[in-house]
Amino acid sequence: MPLARAFAVALFGIDGKVVEIEADVGGGKPKTQLIGLPDTALNEAKERVRAAIRNSHLEWPNQLVTLGLSPAALPKGGSSYDLALACAVLVAAGQVPPGPLAQTVLIGELALDGRIRPVRGILPGLLAARREGLRHAIVPAATLPEAALVSDVEVLGAERLEDVLGWLRGEPGRLSAPGPHPPIPDVPTEDLADVLGQPEARWALEVAAAGGHHLLLMGPPGTGKTMLAQRLPGLLPRLNHDQALEVTAVHSIAGALTPESPLITIPPFVSPHHSTSVPALVGGGVGLAKPGAISRAHHGILFVDEAGELGPRCLESLRTALEEGEIRLARRDGVVRYPARFQLVLATNPCPCAPPRERDCTCSPHARRRYLARLSGPLLDRVDLRVRMRPITAMSTTEGTIPESTDLVRARVARARQRAAERWSGHGWHTNAEVPGPFLRREFGLARPTTALLDRSLASGALTARGADRTLRVAWTLSDLANVDRPDSDHVAAALEFRDRRAA
Repeated sequence: MPLARAFAVALFGIDGKVVEIEADVGGGKPKTQLIGLPDTALNEAKERVRAAIRNSHLEWPNQLVTLGLSPAALPKGGSSYDLALACAVLVAAGQVPPGPLAQTVLIGELALDGRIRPVRGILPGLLAARREGLRHAIVPAATLPEAALVSDVEVLGAERLEDVLGWLRGEPGRLSAPGPHPPIPDVPTEDLADVLGQPEARWALEVAAAGGHHLLLMGPPGTGKTMLAQRLPGLLPRLNHDQALEVTAVHSIAGALTPESPLITIPPFVSPHHSTSVPALVGGGVGLAKPGAISRAHHGILFVDEAGELGPRCLESLRTALEEGEIRLARRDGVVRYPARFQLVLATNPCPCAPPRERDCTCSPHARRRYLARLSGPLLDRVDLRVRMRPITAMSTTEGTIPESTDLVRARVARARQRAAERWSGHGWHTNAEVPGPFLRREFGLARPTTALLDRSLASGALTARGADRTLRVAWTLSDLANVDRPDSDHVAAALEFRDRRAA
């Protein structure tokens, strides 16, 4: 009997590798052997595929069935290989013709009755298949909206194994094509005008949105810290196509996509609970690591509320991702890489008892220091903007004043971001927060009188070299908001004031 081949995809983080599945029938006593470093779930595929074939009115070969997965040295896991395994076995047994299998990637888990169940990672899997030259794909019908996001690949959806076998026999109408793309969702509706008072915090939020800077909000309970953070996505522009695909790929692997909204075009807002663990925050798991909250917040906002209650190990685990924009996780089956270029927003009370007004605090000085010490110096050094929130003294706005709405502030943010994008377009950066400090000092260095205050802070030890670079980035954002070409000494002083440790 002929040797049959089919193609599936192995995922490592958001990177994928096409796996060639070879099926050989005959040459020994009835037995099924799977070779090529399969994990437990993939080893169990033999029984799932056998039952699905039998319940699709076909017979499992009563001979030795050898299934090889290449590259053999590549660890493989999960249930997404089931459909490709079933087709390869039936073609090798001569029960169905090979059809166009040579140019088709098959992804899907088989139920015992032959139904094809959806699996995670359809989008990154098809992107990997496209990179390696495959131009046809069969996926579970429920995942068609996600699969259709990949251009230059003909995607078809299947409900049952029988439908795929009918397609191999040339029967028309057995598989379904993608429908029209669902409408793009609206921008979040939370309005900045809902926040009472807090002019300094509102200005800091605007600066953070315009430059992509990290932000710390500190103040008593009920001062609007969470409300402000939740309104930050509404100030940000939509993701461009490449960013949207990156974010959607991460959410696909995490199993967080819905058929109604397969493409994520709005910056995600992820808010883990303060009791979260390190693996839940940065990613983890057995075998190959799964994405954590920081990767689901890629190109969006990671909001850590009650940061003073979060474990120190969790907070310190953010430091590398804040600098590098990605996280690399080593587990038993290999090292995976997930993107994690997020905007961090921290919110915390000034002390454990957290009274409405600080003068009513009952905490000892030692308790206050220990509470605030959970936000370590190295972590705070990576936070560009630090703001103290004012206690709310009235439930209405000042007579004759109307708080600015999200639409009005978003327009200013968009203009500032456009100026920054045009300035850095030749280097691939979109916001001031992405620009490396050495490049900023060398290619866009400011005059010595402009940075005199910054130099004095460095000389006195009040500022680190990393803090100086971040201060310069904030100064450029302030100049973009002011619609001027270069920062002046006032912009540098204002940026430095945002880093004053008295606000932390």
